[in-house]
Amino acid sequence: MADRITLGRVLRLLAISAKMDLLWLLRDTRYALLGIGGDIVSNVATVSGVFLIASRFGGIGGMNAGEVLFMMAYSTMATGLFILFGSGNNIHISRIIGRGQLEHLFIQPLPLGVQLATCGFMPFTGGGNLIMGIVLMAAAVRRMGLQVTFLWFFSLLAYLLATLTVIVARSYLVSSMAFYAPAAAEEISSTAIDGTWFMSTFPLSGMPAFIQIPLLTVLPEGLMAWFPSLCLLGRPPLNLTAYYPMVFALIISLIASAIFRKGLTHYVTKGSNRYLPHGFRR
Repeated sequence: MADRITLGRVLRLLAISAKMDLLWLLRDTRYALLGIGGDIVSNVATVSGVFLIASRFGGIGGMNAGEVLFMMAYSTMATGLFILFGSGNNIHISRIIGRGQLEHLFIQPLPLGVQLATCGFMPFTGGGNLIMGIVLMAAAVRRMGLQVTFLWFFSLLAYLLATLTVIVARSYLVSSMAFYAPAAAEEISSTAIDGTWFMSTFPLSGMPAFIQIPLLTVLPEGLMAWFPSLCLLGRPPLNLTAYYPMVFALIISLIASAIFRKGLTHYVTKGSNRYLPHGFRR
């Protein structure tokens, strides 16, 4: 029978993941540092490119350079949190499903959700982007002279949580295809997540509504940084409520949960066709 799940138990599981991350850093420091450096350089290059364009032309689509920097800082923090808690394929769940590895988790004396929530925590090799995002956020706040109150800080955390919820829910939603087509859909979560980051780092202000609305609904790239940033600056776009990201995160989470559970039932009943009867992967 599975152990009773408590906050202390979850923290101990996170500590185990952190210890494994530290051991990798100490055992193979060169490659670990190369990975950390690669993440930081890639993210800084993306951020600086958009910010330099905004600085050169005095802003983008009605957002001045300071506001664009604020948006880039928010995007970097969201990316950093994603890497911090999702570096163990627990968010790229289609890889685990497509490789027929979920049953490896079934035999553990822990609920599946708890394992997935804690196995990707990598504070030592995955925290670089988050630190960079915090530095950029401090610079943006100082540049614009924003008044940081407890309520504003709480709102920042709430929007970051909503953004991460949308990312995870979208990944699990599309990853449900891997239950039925494991070979074809093994990397579908990577495609969905990478596509999100490529499109989410550019301000949508100034674009026509027929472009903005699909990027806030069908393809929620606008909720990754642009919409939350404007809400935190006190001017939600398109006359939408500032709570729209939270509402969207709740809706997509419910949909993803229902579809994922249906696919999981299929997986438990039928198994994965990526395995032969004697246990070797095809």
